[in-house]
Amino acid sequence: MKGFAETEGEVCPDCMAGPSPENIRVAVGMPEQMWHTPDCPQWAIMQINWEAGSRRIEEQNTWAKDIFPTAHERLKQAADAIEHDISAQPFVDALLELVQTQADTTGFLVLHQWAEILERHFPLPDTNQTTE
Repeated sequence: MKGFAETEGEVCPDCMAGPSPENIRVAVGMPEQMWHTPDCPQWAIMQINWEAGSRRIEEQNTWAKDIFPTAHERLKQAADAIEHDISAQPFVDALLELVQTQADTTGFLVLHQWAEILERHFPLPDTNQTTE
């Protein structure tokens, strides 16, 4: 056993690297891959882009955590200030609950949470009832 994958892949146009213990293998799609030497310009650009993307995500998360409580409070105030039209109330209540549930999580609302909240505010008609 040689300790590295020896499978062929795309040839990097910059460094022309192939399978080797000192080269870097990057997946470019399944099952395709591309090899790079440690000093390959294309590999350096990929690392720079990954780091820049990570920084942007961190900055967006920090901004969102700072602004969300204020924006959430403005949403609740706006909902309280609107004239309560009985036909619009389920929409307002569902939106407020969705936003509150998002505020209570550390990630994203998953599909079943959306479905539970929407079903609570917009229930399906009871098809088991019979009319006489």
